[in-house]
Amino acid sequence: MSFDPVATAGLVAREVRSGVRDGAATKIAIARRTYLAGQGDLWDALTSADRIPRWFLPVSGDLRVGGRYQLQGNAGGVVERCKEPESFAVTWEFGGMLSWLEVTLTPDGERTTLELAHEAHVDPGLWGQFGPGALGVGWDLALMGLGRHLESGAPVDPQVAVTFPASPDGAEFIRVAATGWADAAIADGDEPGGAREAAARTVAFYTPPGAAAGS
Repeated sequence: MSFDPVATAGLVAREVRSGVRDGAATKIAIARRTYLAGQGDLWDALTSADRIPRWFLPVSGDLRVGGRYQLQGNAGGVVERCKEPESFAVTWEFGGMLSWLEVTLTPDGERTTLELAHEAHVDPGLWGQFGPGALGVGWDLALMGLGRHLESGAPVDPQVAVTFPASPDGAEFIRVAATGWADAAIADGDEPGGAREAAARTVAFYTPPGAAAGS
């Protein structure tokens, strides 16, 4: 997978907001990326059980409102809302934790902007350790895979996706993305030093020992 990791990571605009859900504090990680794709094609890539595995993970279940879905080896949840081809919202249930995901598509001629908002109750220990990056960098990688699929129409090679973080390009992509999430957290009020340290731990979490740009 040869490409410019800095430029690719820079295609995503990142934002962190503080919120409240069910009376408890939340953090909302927001990622936006514009694709050279029509709204209908992008919607299909995001919601078709046949196409989701081409850039993300195999999915099973009922993808209609009220149905439950399950991503292979990852999260599952309930489809809470769907307004085709504009937006959908699902619960995100993983590792015994519940969070909420909303995706909105905004067309602009031949391009479409995807906004992904992932809201979770604040775990002070986890947030202090990783900030928004542990969650956000995972979505950066997914949005990159989506972009490669939309550009070529072909599936992303799962083996390439698995080994990408260990490559120099992968390590640099993750570093830039984690730094972007730290910047977003600081803009939302996090202490800069702690946010930068959390970003460094996020990079270490995603990249194996010895993986570094230029190595």
